Amino acid sequence: MTSDPLLFRYILAGVITLLISFFIAFYILKKIGKDPKNILPGNFAQRVWIPLLIFLAALILKVALLSKIFIYEYTYNILQPISTLGLILSATWLIIITLKILKNRMLKKYDVNTSDNLKARKIYTQFNILENIIIFIIIILAIGIALMSFESIRSVGVSVLTSAGIAGIIIGFSAQKAIGTLLAGIQIAFTQPIRLQDAVIVEGEWGWIEEITLTYVVIKVWDKRRLVVPSTYFIETPFQNWTKNSADLLGTVFLYTDYTVPVDKIREELDRLLEITPLWDKQAKVVQVTDATDRSMEIRILVSAKDSPTAFDLRVFIREKLIDFLKENYPESLPKSRVTINESKT
Repeated sequence: MTSDPLLFRYILAGVITLLISFFIAFYILKKIGKDPKNILPGNFAQRVWIPLLIFLAALILKVALLSKIFIYEYTYNILQPISTLGLILSATWLIIITLKILKNRMLKKYDVNTSDNLKARKIYTQFNILENIIIFIIIILAIGIALMSFESIRSVGVSVLTSAGIAGIIIGFSAQKAIGTLLAGIQIAFTQPIRLQDAVIVEGEWGWIEEITLTYVVIKVWDKRRLVVPSTYFIETPFQNWTKNSADLLGTVFLYTDYTVPVDKIREELDRLLEITPLWDKQAKVVQVTDATDRSMEIRILVSAKDSPTAFDLRVFIREKLIDFLKENYPESLPKSRVTINESKT
């Protein structure tokens, strides 16, 4: 047994020890972060100070409990699980922060903002999904360890496991869809039918892959809306991926004109327009008459660009300029309807 004044001294000593050890650890981490040769970033100390403080406090409390400095038994019953949970929580928190830092450090080698970013988007997609998987596993393990640290809960868990055969089957069937969604997210990470910043058409909407998680995918639609679909969609449903193998795209522009239009002049004007715009990647340019009806003929202009946003801008540019070209130089060749009136002789 320990007297109250002595207990107060122990508590004061513990608080002082906590503060001193925290500031020493914080200073060391801050010093390490300033060195560019180290893998830890400069703000590592600021990012981990809360879990670090919890870890040191739980560790000092655990040492105090082992030293038997408290008088009453119920004090141990209360503080023992608190110290254990503090160690588990802080260790899990520190591991997750370190994992995110390592991921960001490795991804610095890849730039998704370059024009040829296929490999970078592939690596980003894999790392982001694998990070979610690992964090999910770490949290599940931490919860399991925390539950198993309590004797009462451990005995309840064992009795539940031994008598939960039928309940397990029911839960398994109920969670089948959720498990399938998680597996689909893992499958996307490895097979990669989609990657971050891929240009896709999903449910009739055109946009870019903005976020990929274990259970759902967020698509940024061209008008800034967000389309959220489950991960299983990209495994089970056909969709268009415009940048699956490369970022460059072919864009089409359709013109509908009268039969009198000189197609060669349109080809010459297209060549002139492409030479003055940086949107064209100098890979493809084609002008073809692809259809003819009783009223007009269809002219298809095919041009190429380095990526989908540039291809869209290039198509708009070519369409506007060619329409102006036809209005100014060949207005008689714009689509028209012909009516023949036969005057009857009286």
